[in-house]
Amino acid sequence: MLSWPLVRSASEQVLEKVEQIDALICNGAIAQIAKQELTVDGFESQLGVNHYGHFLLCALLFERLEASKGRIVVVASEGHKMGLRTIQFDDMNWDKNYNPNKVYSQSKLAQMMFAYELQDKIKSANKNVKVYVCHPGASQTSLINEKANLATRISWALMVKIGLAQSAEKGAYPEVMCATEENLKQRAYYGPSGLMNFGGPVGECELGSFVLDKQILTKLWALSEKETFVKWPL
Repeated sequence: MLSWPLVRSASEQVLEKVEQIDALICNGAIAQIAKQELTVDGFESQLGVNHYGHFLLCALLFERLEASKGRIVVVASEGHKMGLRTIQFDDMNWDKNYNPNKVYSQSKLAQMMFAYELQDKIKSANKNVKVYVCHPGASQTSLINEKANLATRISWALMVKIGLAQSAEKGAYPEVMCATEENLKQRAYYGPSGLMNFGGPVGECELGSFVLDKQILTKLWALSEKETFVKWPL
């Protein structure tokens, strides 16, 4: 399971071997973990992998990205709408009320809030990195696996069978677009824009006001720096 030394080791190897980083796509994720699991560092696993891991990695690689005027692409999920629509600061590990759907939702919301707060900090520091947020829709990947409960696995299998889930390749389109296209808005949320945003043409999707709650964004950023033992070069 993820640990901060592993993330730091990975970043060191990237910095040693990769002279220029034009785009960093934050796509690593786990989802719908039926029973509470913790990372090696003691964090709820979905929040630890989906948010804290990317937060730390982006911080460690930021100066290399800035040198090339690069981009950070945060891959979120429509699942961010399906939980509390805020951050449960008083119990980040969900020790009292663990629910796989709500916990996944919070982890993806945290990723988005990180991205939009990072935009603000980059602007204030007059740095040259762009940050974009997207979602892959409902895509046929291995994200839902044996760690999900039976009901979730059955529901997902049915979605795939009746054609509501698109291919993994199509799910990657928003990420590639955000990593390469010019003239995109940063304060935006891109992804499939068809039925329930499961699939269809990639475009700008609705960005809920709860995602941009500045008080929550600032508080989450400070907590994330504390928990990952990192200070962003901003």
